[in-house]
Parts: sequence; structure tokens; C-alpha cells
Amino acid sequence: MNHIQCLESAYMPRFEPHPHRRPALIAGASSGIGAATAALLAAAGHPVALGARRTDRCEELAETIRKDGGEAFAHPLDVADSGSVARFVSAAAAALGDPEIVVSGAGDLGAERVHELDSEDFAAQVQVHLVGAHRLVSHVVPGMVARGRGDVVLVSSDVVRAPRTRMGAYVAAKNGVEGMARALQMELEGTGVRASVVRPGPTMTGMGMGWDAETTGEVLDEWVRWGLARHPYFLRAEDVAAVIAAVVATPRGTHLTLVEVQPEAAVTKPATAAESTAVSGGEEGR
Repeated sequence: MNHIQCLESAYMPRFEPHPHRRPALIAGASSGIGAATAALLAAAGHPVALGARRTDRCEELAETIRKDGGEAFAHPLDVADSGSVARFVSAAAAALGDPEIVVSGAGDLGAERVHELDSEDFAAQVQVHLVGAHRLVSHVVPGMVARGRGDVVLVSSDVVRAPRTRMGAYVAAKNGVEGMARALQMELEGTGVRASVVRPGPTMTGMGMGWDAETTGEVLDEWVRWGLARHPYFLRAEDVAAVIAAVVATPRGTHLTLVEVQPEAAVTKPATAAESTAVSGGEEGR
């Protein structure tokens, strides 16, 4: 191969571009990050299948998307039930076509200490957050591999990097999700299918909003004591959805394996020269 041929080879596209129409399956689409992601992907022109236990909310969102000119399909989904996952994936494919994108973000959490949490409740959280994510992967990814393309986004949490009190089962499950994701990424290398982790920091969603005021106060106090609440600002669900949309829109041949999203603190304006002088003068006059 001569020099010109080498240059031509280097600049030839290694992958076919993404299709313009990419059916997306969204688990946990009834509220929060899932609902925001579904709305954003639909606005980008992708058909979305909305799955959650609260089907009425998914139906309402699907209707809104359709009124805005998008393509949406709502169907019951309980990621803790293998049969429910299989029915959701099958119905979504029949309605919208083979999935190109799957976003796993279903789940909720309690506020119990590990040693006070019933083992069945602990297992239930792991079932939803970790095993539920695997159920989606096992039902969707083989078809993606056969087609040679696809995006899997597993929504994790910054508790993997910085565990929080009162969230022991959630911490364990999300560590499991990221461990599974790393193995999946290795196994999918060379298949054209990308598995990505999006790791949000504190986000204002429905998760944890059912706690009573006393519990919420205790939890926040504990987080402050452990240095886990630097400022009072939370991410919005739309902020995390924008990152998920960016991850799946990344051109083929590029793989965003892990993206952590954190809320910014409020901007503090630096003191003006006059204010600095006044403060300095006041100190000197003491």
C-alpha cells in the first residue's frame, strides 16, 4: 500500500453512520430521568417505547409526544419480572421496529440503614436496579449484535464513587450495574454495539420523594457530616437526559464508556475593587 492509499484508508469511514430513525426503549419512562430522556429522544426524531409500572403516566407522555409530531408507544413494564420485560421488548419491536437504543433507568430507593433493612427488601432493590438492567440487556443486546450496531445506556449513580448512608441496597446494586457494564463493554468490543454508563450526581426526581420530613432531615444531616452535600443544588432530570442523548448521538467509532454528571454550585461573584478596599480599610482600622 503506497502513501496515498494509506491516507485514503485512514480517512475512510470505519463505520456506517447511525440510521436517522433509531427506535429507543426507555425503562422507567413514567417520570424523572426516563420521561425526560424519552421526550428528548422523541424530539430528535427517534421513536420511543415507554415502559414502566405506572402505564397511565407513560400513556400521557406518549400522547404528548405524538401531539408534538413524535412517535411513541407505551406498554406496561416491570423490570423485576422477566415475563414483563420479554413482553415489553416484543411489543415495542412490533410497534416501532428493532431497537437501536435501550436506556435502563427504572427503580426507586428507601432510606434504611443496612443493618436495619430486611433482607427481602434489600434483595428487591437489587432485583430492580441490577437484575432488571440485566433482563433488558439479555432481551435486547443479542439482536443488536446480530445487526452490528446499537446503544445500551445503563443509568448508574455517583454512589458508586462516593457511597451514601441510608442507601446500602442501592449502593450495592449500582456497583453491580457498573461492574456488569465493564464486563459487557469488553464482551461487546468489535460487535458494533456500545454499552455506556451515565452516572448522575444528586438529581431532583421522584426517587426518595416519598420519605417523610423527619427521615429526609436525618439523611441530609448524615450526608453533610460525611462531606457528601457540598451545596444545595440538584441536577434536573432534563440535565441527565441531555447527557444520555449526547452519548447515543456520538458518531459510531467513538464510545463514551462512562460519563459522570454533577450539579454546579451557584456562581459567586468576585468582590469588586471598591468592596475589597472597604474590607481592607475596615480591618486596618481595627
